[in-house]
Amino acid sequence: MAYADQQASGNKIVSLVVVAVIHIVVIYALVTGLAYSAVKTVAEKLNVVDVQEEVVEETPPPPPPPDQPITPPPVVTPPPIVRTPPTTAPTITTTNTPPPVFIPQPIAAPPPAPPAPPPAPSKASGASPRGNPGSWATPNDYPARALREERTGTTRFRVNIGPDGRVTDCQITGSSGHADLDEATCKNVTRRARFKPAQDAAGNAIGDTWASAVRWEIPR
Repeated sequence: MAYADQQASGNKIVSLVVVAVIHIVVIYALVTGLAYSAVKTVAEKLNVVDVQEEVVEETPPPPPPPDQPITPPPVVTPPPIVRTPPTTAPTITTTNTPPPVFIPQPIAAPPPAPPAPPPAPSKASGASPRGNPGSWATPNDYPARALREERTGTTRFRVNIGPDGRVTDCQITGSSGHADLDEATCKNVTRRARFKPAQDAAGNAIGDTWASAVRWEIPR
């Protein structure tokens, strides 16, 4: 009995060893096969695929069916030619125009000259002042501004005297250099001067002229 039990135990151990070896071989085969498959898959993904461009060939159009008749193009009639009548050159008529006739125009006679003024009556005596001519313009007649500015000068004048012996007009024949002094001269002489009128040969009073001067000086 003891021998039989020992033999059975040895067989059992051998069986276990064989089973373990088989498992190891199977596991190794599986691990090795899976690793190879993974490496092969990665290699396929990394492969570069050369894609060639597809060349499309153009297909020529099919020929027309032989039974279909070919229609000729329509005939186009050109437009009619328009003939223009020949143009005749215009007739040019020349007319001889006589030169204009010069007709002299009469020249109007100049107007007659105006009659000469009557001769001045002969003066038997000239006009003469009445009173003192020095009183016609005095220092009291000095313009205020000219007096303040102490302006002096001599004004020469000429007066026209009517038949009544009064002054009808006064002109400055020589300026003093100051307009206010010249204006004061004629103003005062016209207002104050009196004359004995001039007379002609028949003793009639006539107009005359008289000239003099006023010296403007600052009174002292």
